[in-house]
Amino acid sequence: MVLMGVILQANGLNKTFRLSQKQQKLQKTKDKFKKAVDDLSFEAHEGEVFGLLGPNGAGKTTTLRMLSTLIKADDGDAIIDGASIRNEPEKVRAKIGFLTSELKLEDFFTPNYLFDFFAKLHGIDPSTAQRRKADLFKKFGIDEFAEVKVTNLSTGMKQKASLVISIVHDPNIIIFDEPTNGLDVLTAKVVTDFLLELKAQGKTVIVSTHIFSLIEKICDRVGIIINGHMIVCDTLAKLTADKTLEDVFFDIYEEKVGRIV
Repeated sequence: MVLMGVILQANGLNKTFRLSQKQQKLQKTKDKFKKAVDDLSFEAHEGEVFGLLGPNGAGKTTTLRMLSTLIKADDGDAIIDGASIRNEPEKVRAKIGFLTSELKLEDFFTPNYLFDFFAKLHGIDPSTAQRRKADLFKKFGIDEFAEVKVTNLSTGMKQKASLVISIVHDPNIIIFDEPTNGLDVLTAKVVTDFLLELKAQGKTVIVSTHIFSLIEKICDRVGIIINGHMIVCDTLAKLTADKTLEDVFFDIYEEKVGRIV
């Protein structure tokens, strides 16, 4: 695959959170603040799948939330297809699709209603929206559940409905946070295959995960993030020239953290 120009450039992103007493107790720390993302920079190119790999708590979700303008960076910026996440969040949101398992669909509504609602929100004309809905609902097997309230859908069907709604406006940049987390093997394969289909369409996909096999199957380049730091960022081929991705990751983790719990 021939990569195009840089479509996402993150520069020096930082984010610190204040810890509640409960969080301090759970994390076994007396620190009142935690730096979730620390001076993080990377770039993604048009038409590639870029993977953020790291353990739970590494800063992956915080990074993607900043890129998606759900939370503001304390410092730093990212330019996504020419728009700044700090100064032009509305433009960024119009250019991207964002999916995370932590963002829930409203239980009372149906996939059919939610798709139409978000299509209108993005200013998509009704005929285009209906064609796109029919195609996506059929592809993911949502059509027969289109009028079932979200609360009555299975976990896998909720995830598929969330995915479809996140790309209602056919964005060229799609950001997925742990897209296969908690899914059964069949639903996970449907989602993985769709990520590869998006790649084949020339779209840029940013995905975070802690699953080595997912990175190896779909990603062109990967950034390894530990304790909020981008430790290494390179093509998958170069990172795994002599070892498996799993071995590379644990070698880096032991070097940076000192031990594997």
